[in-house]
Amino acid sequence: MVKKLMIVTALTALILSACSALGQDPTATLAPANTDTPVPFPTQAIATEPPVATDTTVPAPTEALATISATADIPRPTNAPDCTNSASFVADVTIPDNTEVQGGATFVKTWRIANTGTCIWGADYTLIHYSDERMGAPASVVLGVTFPGQTLDISLSLTAPNTVGSHRANFVIKNPKGLIMKVNDDSRLWLIIQVKNAAAATLPPAATQGAAVQATNTTASTSSGGTGFANVTCGFSIDQAKMLQVINAVNAYRTQNGLPMYTVNAQLAMAAQAHANDMACNNLFVHKGSNGSTPQTRVATSGYIASFVTENVYGSNPPLTGQEAVNWWINDKVDLNHNRNLISDTYIDIGVGYAFFNNYGYYVIVFATP
Repeated sequence: MVKKLMIVTALTALILSACSALGQDPTATLAPANTDTPVPFPTQAIATEPPVATDTTVPAPTEALATISATADIPRPTNAPDCTNSASFVADVTIPDNTEVQGGATFVKTWRIANTGTCIWGADYTLIHYSDERMGAPASVVLGVTFPGQTLDISLSLTAPNTVGSHRANFVIKNPKGLIMKVNDDSRLWLIIQVKNAAAATLPPAATQGAAVQATNTTASTSSGGTGFANVTCGFSIDQAKMLQVINAVNAYRTQNGLPMYTVNAQLAMAAQAHANDMACNNLFVHKGSNGSTPQTRVATSGYIASFVTENVYGSNPPLTGQEAVNWWINDKVDLNHNRNLISDTYIDIGVGYAFFNNYGYYVIVFATP
């Protein structure tokens, strides 16, 4: 049907490996720990970073990347001038420490944090890359409106390095004054992944022709033919901001309907991205891949063991934003399953993919339940 993305939603926002934010002493030295045992650092040499204290100016990112905008935000009361900013790490929603990831694969890392201060967070609070590897992270991600005592899911769509070994990335949250927020006794949210297999070399671009705007839907079935991920040979590109927009828009829509947010799953994101790439390179607007694959076989190839699977796809020229694509599925009167998938109580996990080629943008959401 036409399945993990947001970003960060309004009340609790999303869509990348272990984080931890550690506490509340402004003079504390950075100490990577979010479990009872020390978090292992990558084996490769990594420059030592200076201690990060509350309200320390954050160095500007070295890469010029577009800031991701919030897809939907509820009105936020004005904060008191003397309100305090602090947060605590709650959980790694996706990609725990030392998760194994295929080299070159796109995945979504999601941290859950709690607002332990007295300020209300909103779109003027941002998550940015701070140190170690960037893994394709955008310049910044805005936080959804979060009141004191509430939790927030922050998601990033990232790309694993194509070098076998341990890899780490560190991120921090800036307040409206551009100063770093304390998170437990540290200020960083981090992820550590283990790359076991490098991806094949990028294939050269190949010309294709565009097709008309279409979107289709398919349901899960007990039998599914076809194979796994298709090999593609065009010069498509991905847009992490658009994927996060989809995740945020979907989960905001579910919140409006009184439903729990979908959890973004890295394996489902791989399956979704693989089909988005196939659609872009082969002018597809259906669920059957160019190699005969189906949503079920692609999910199986990703390693996710599912009892239910479905999928939404969309493609257009010019490309829609992530929010616009979600709106299209919501308002589709031809195939009502598109909207039903967005507010289903059957599925609990999603993965989102997006590929751009020849002026067309192709979206895929994979929905699944273990």
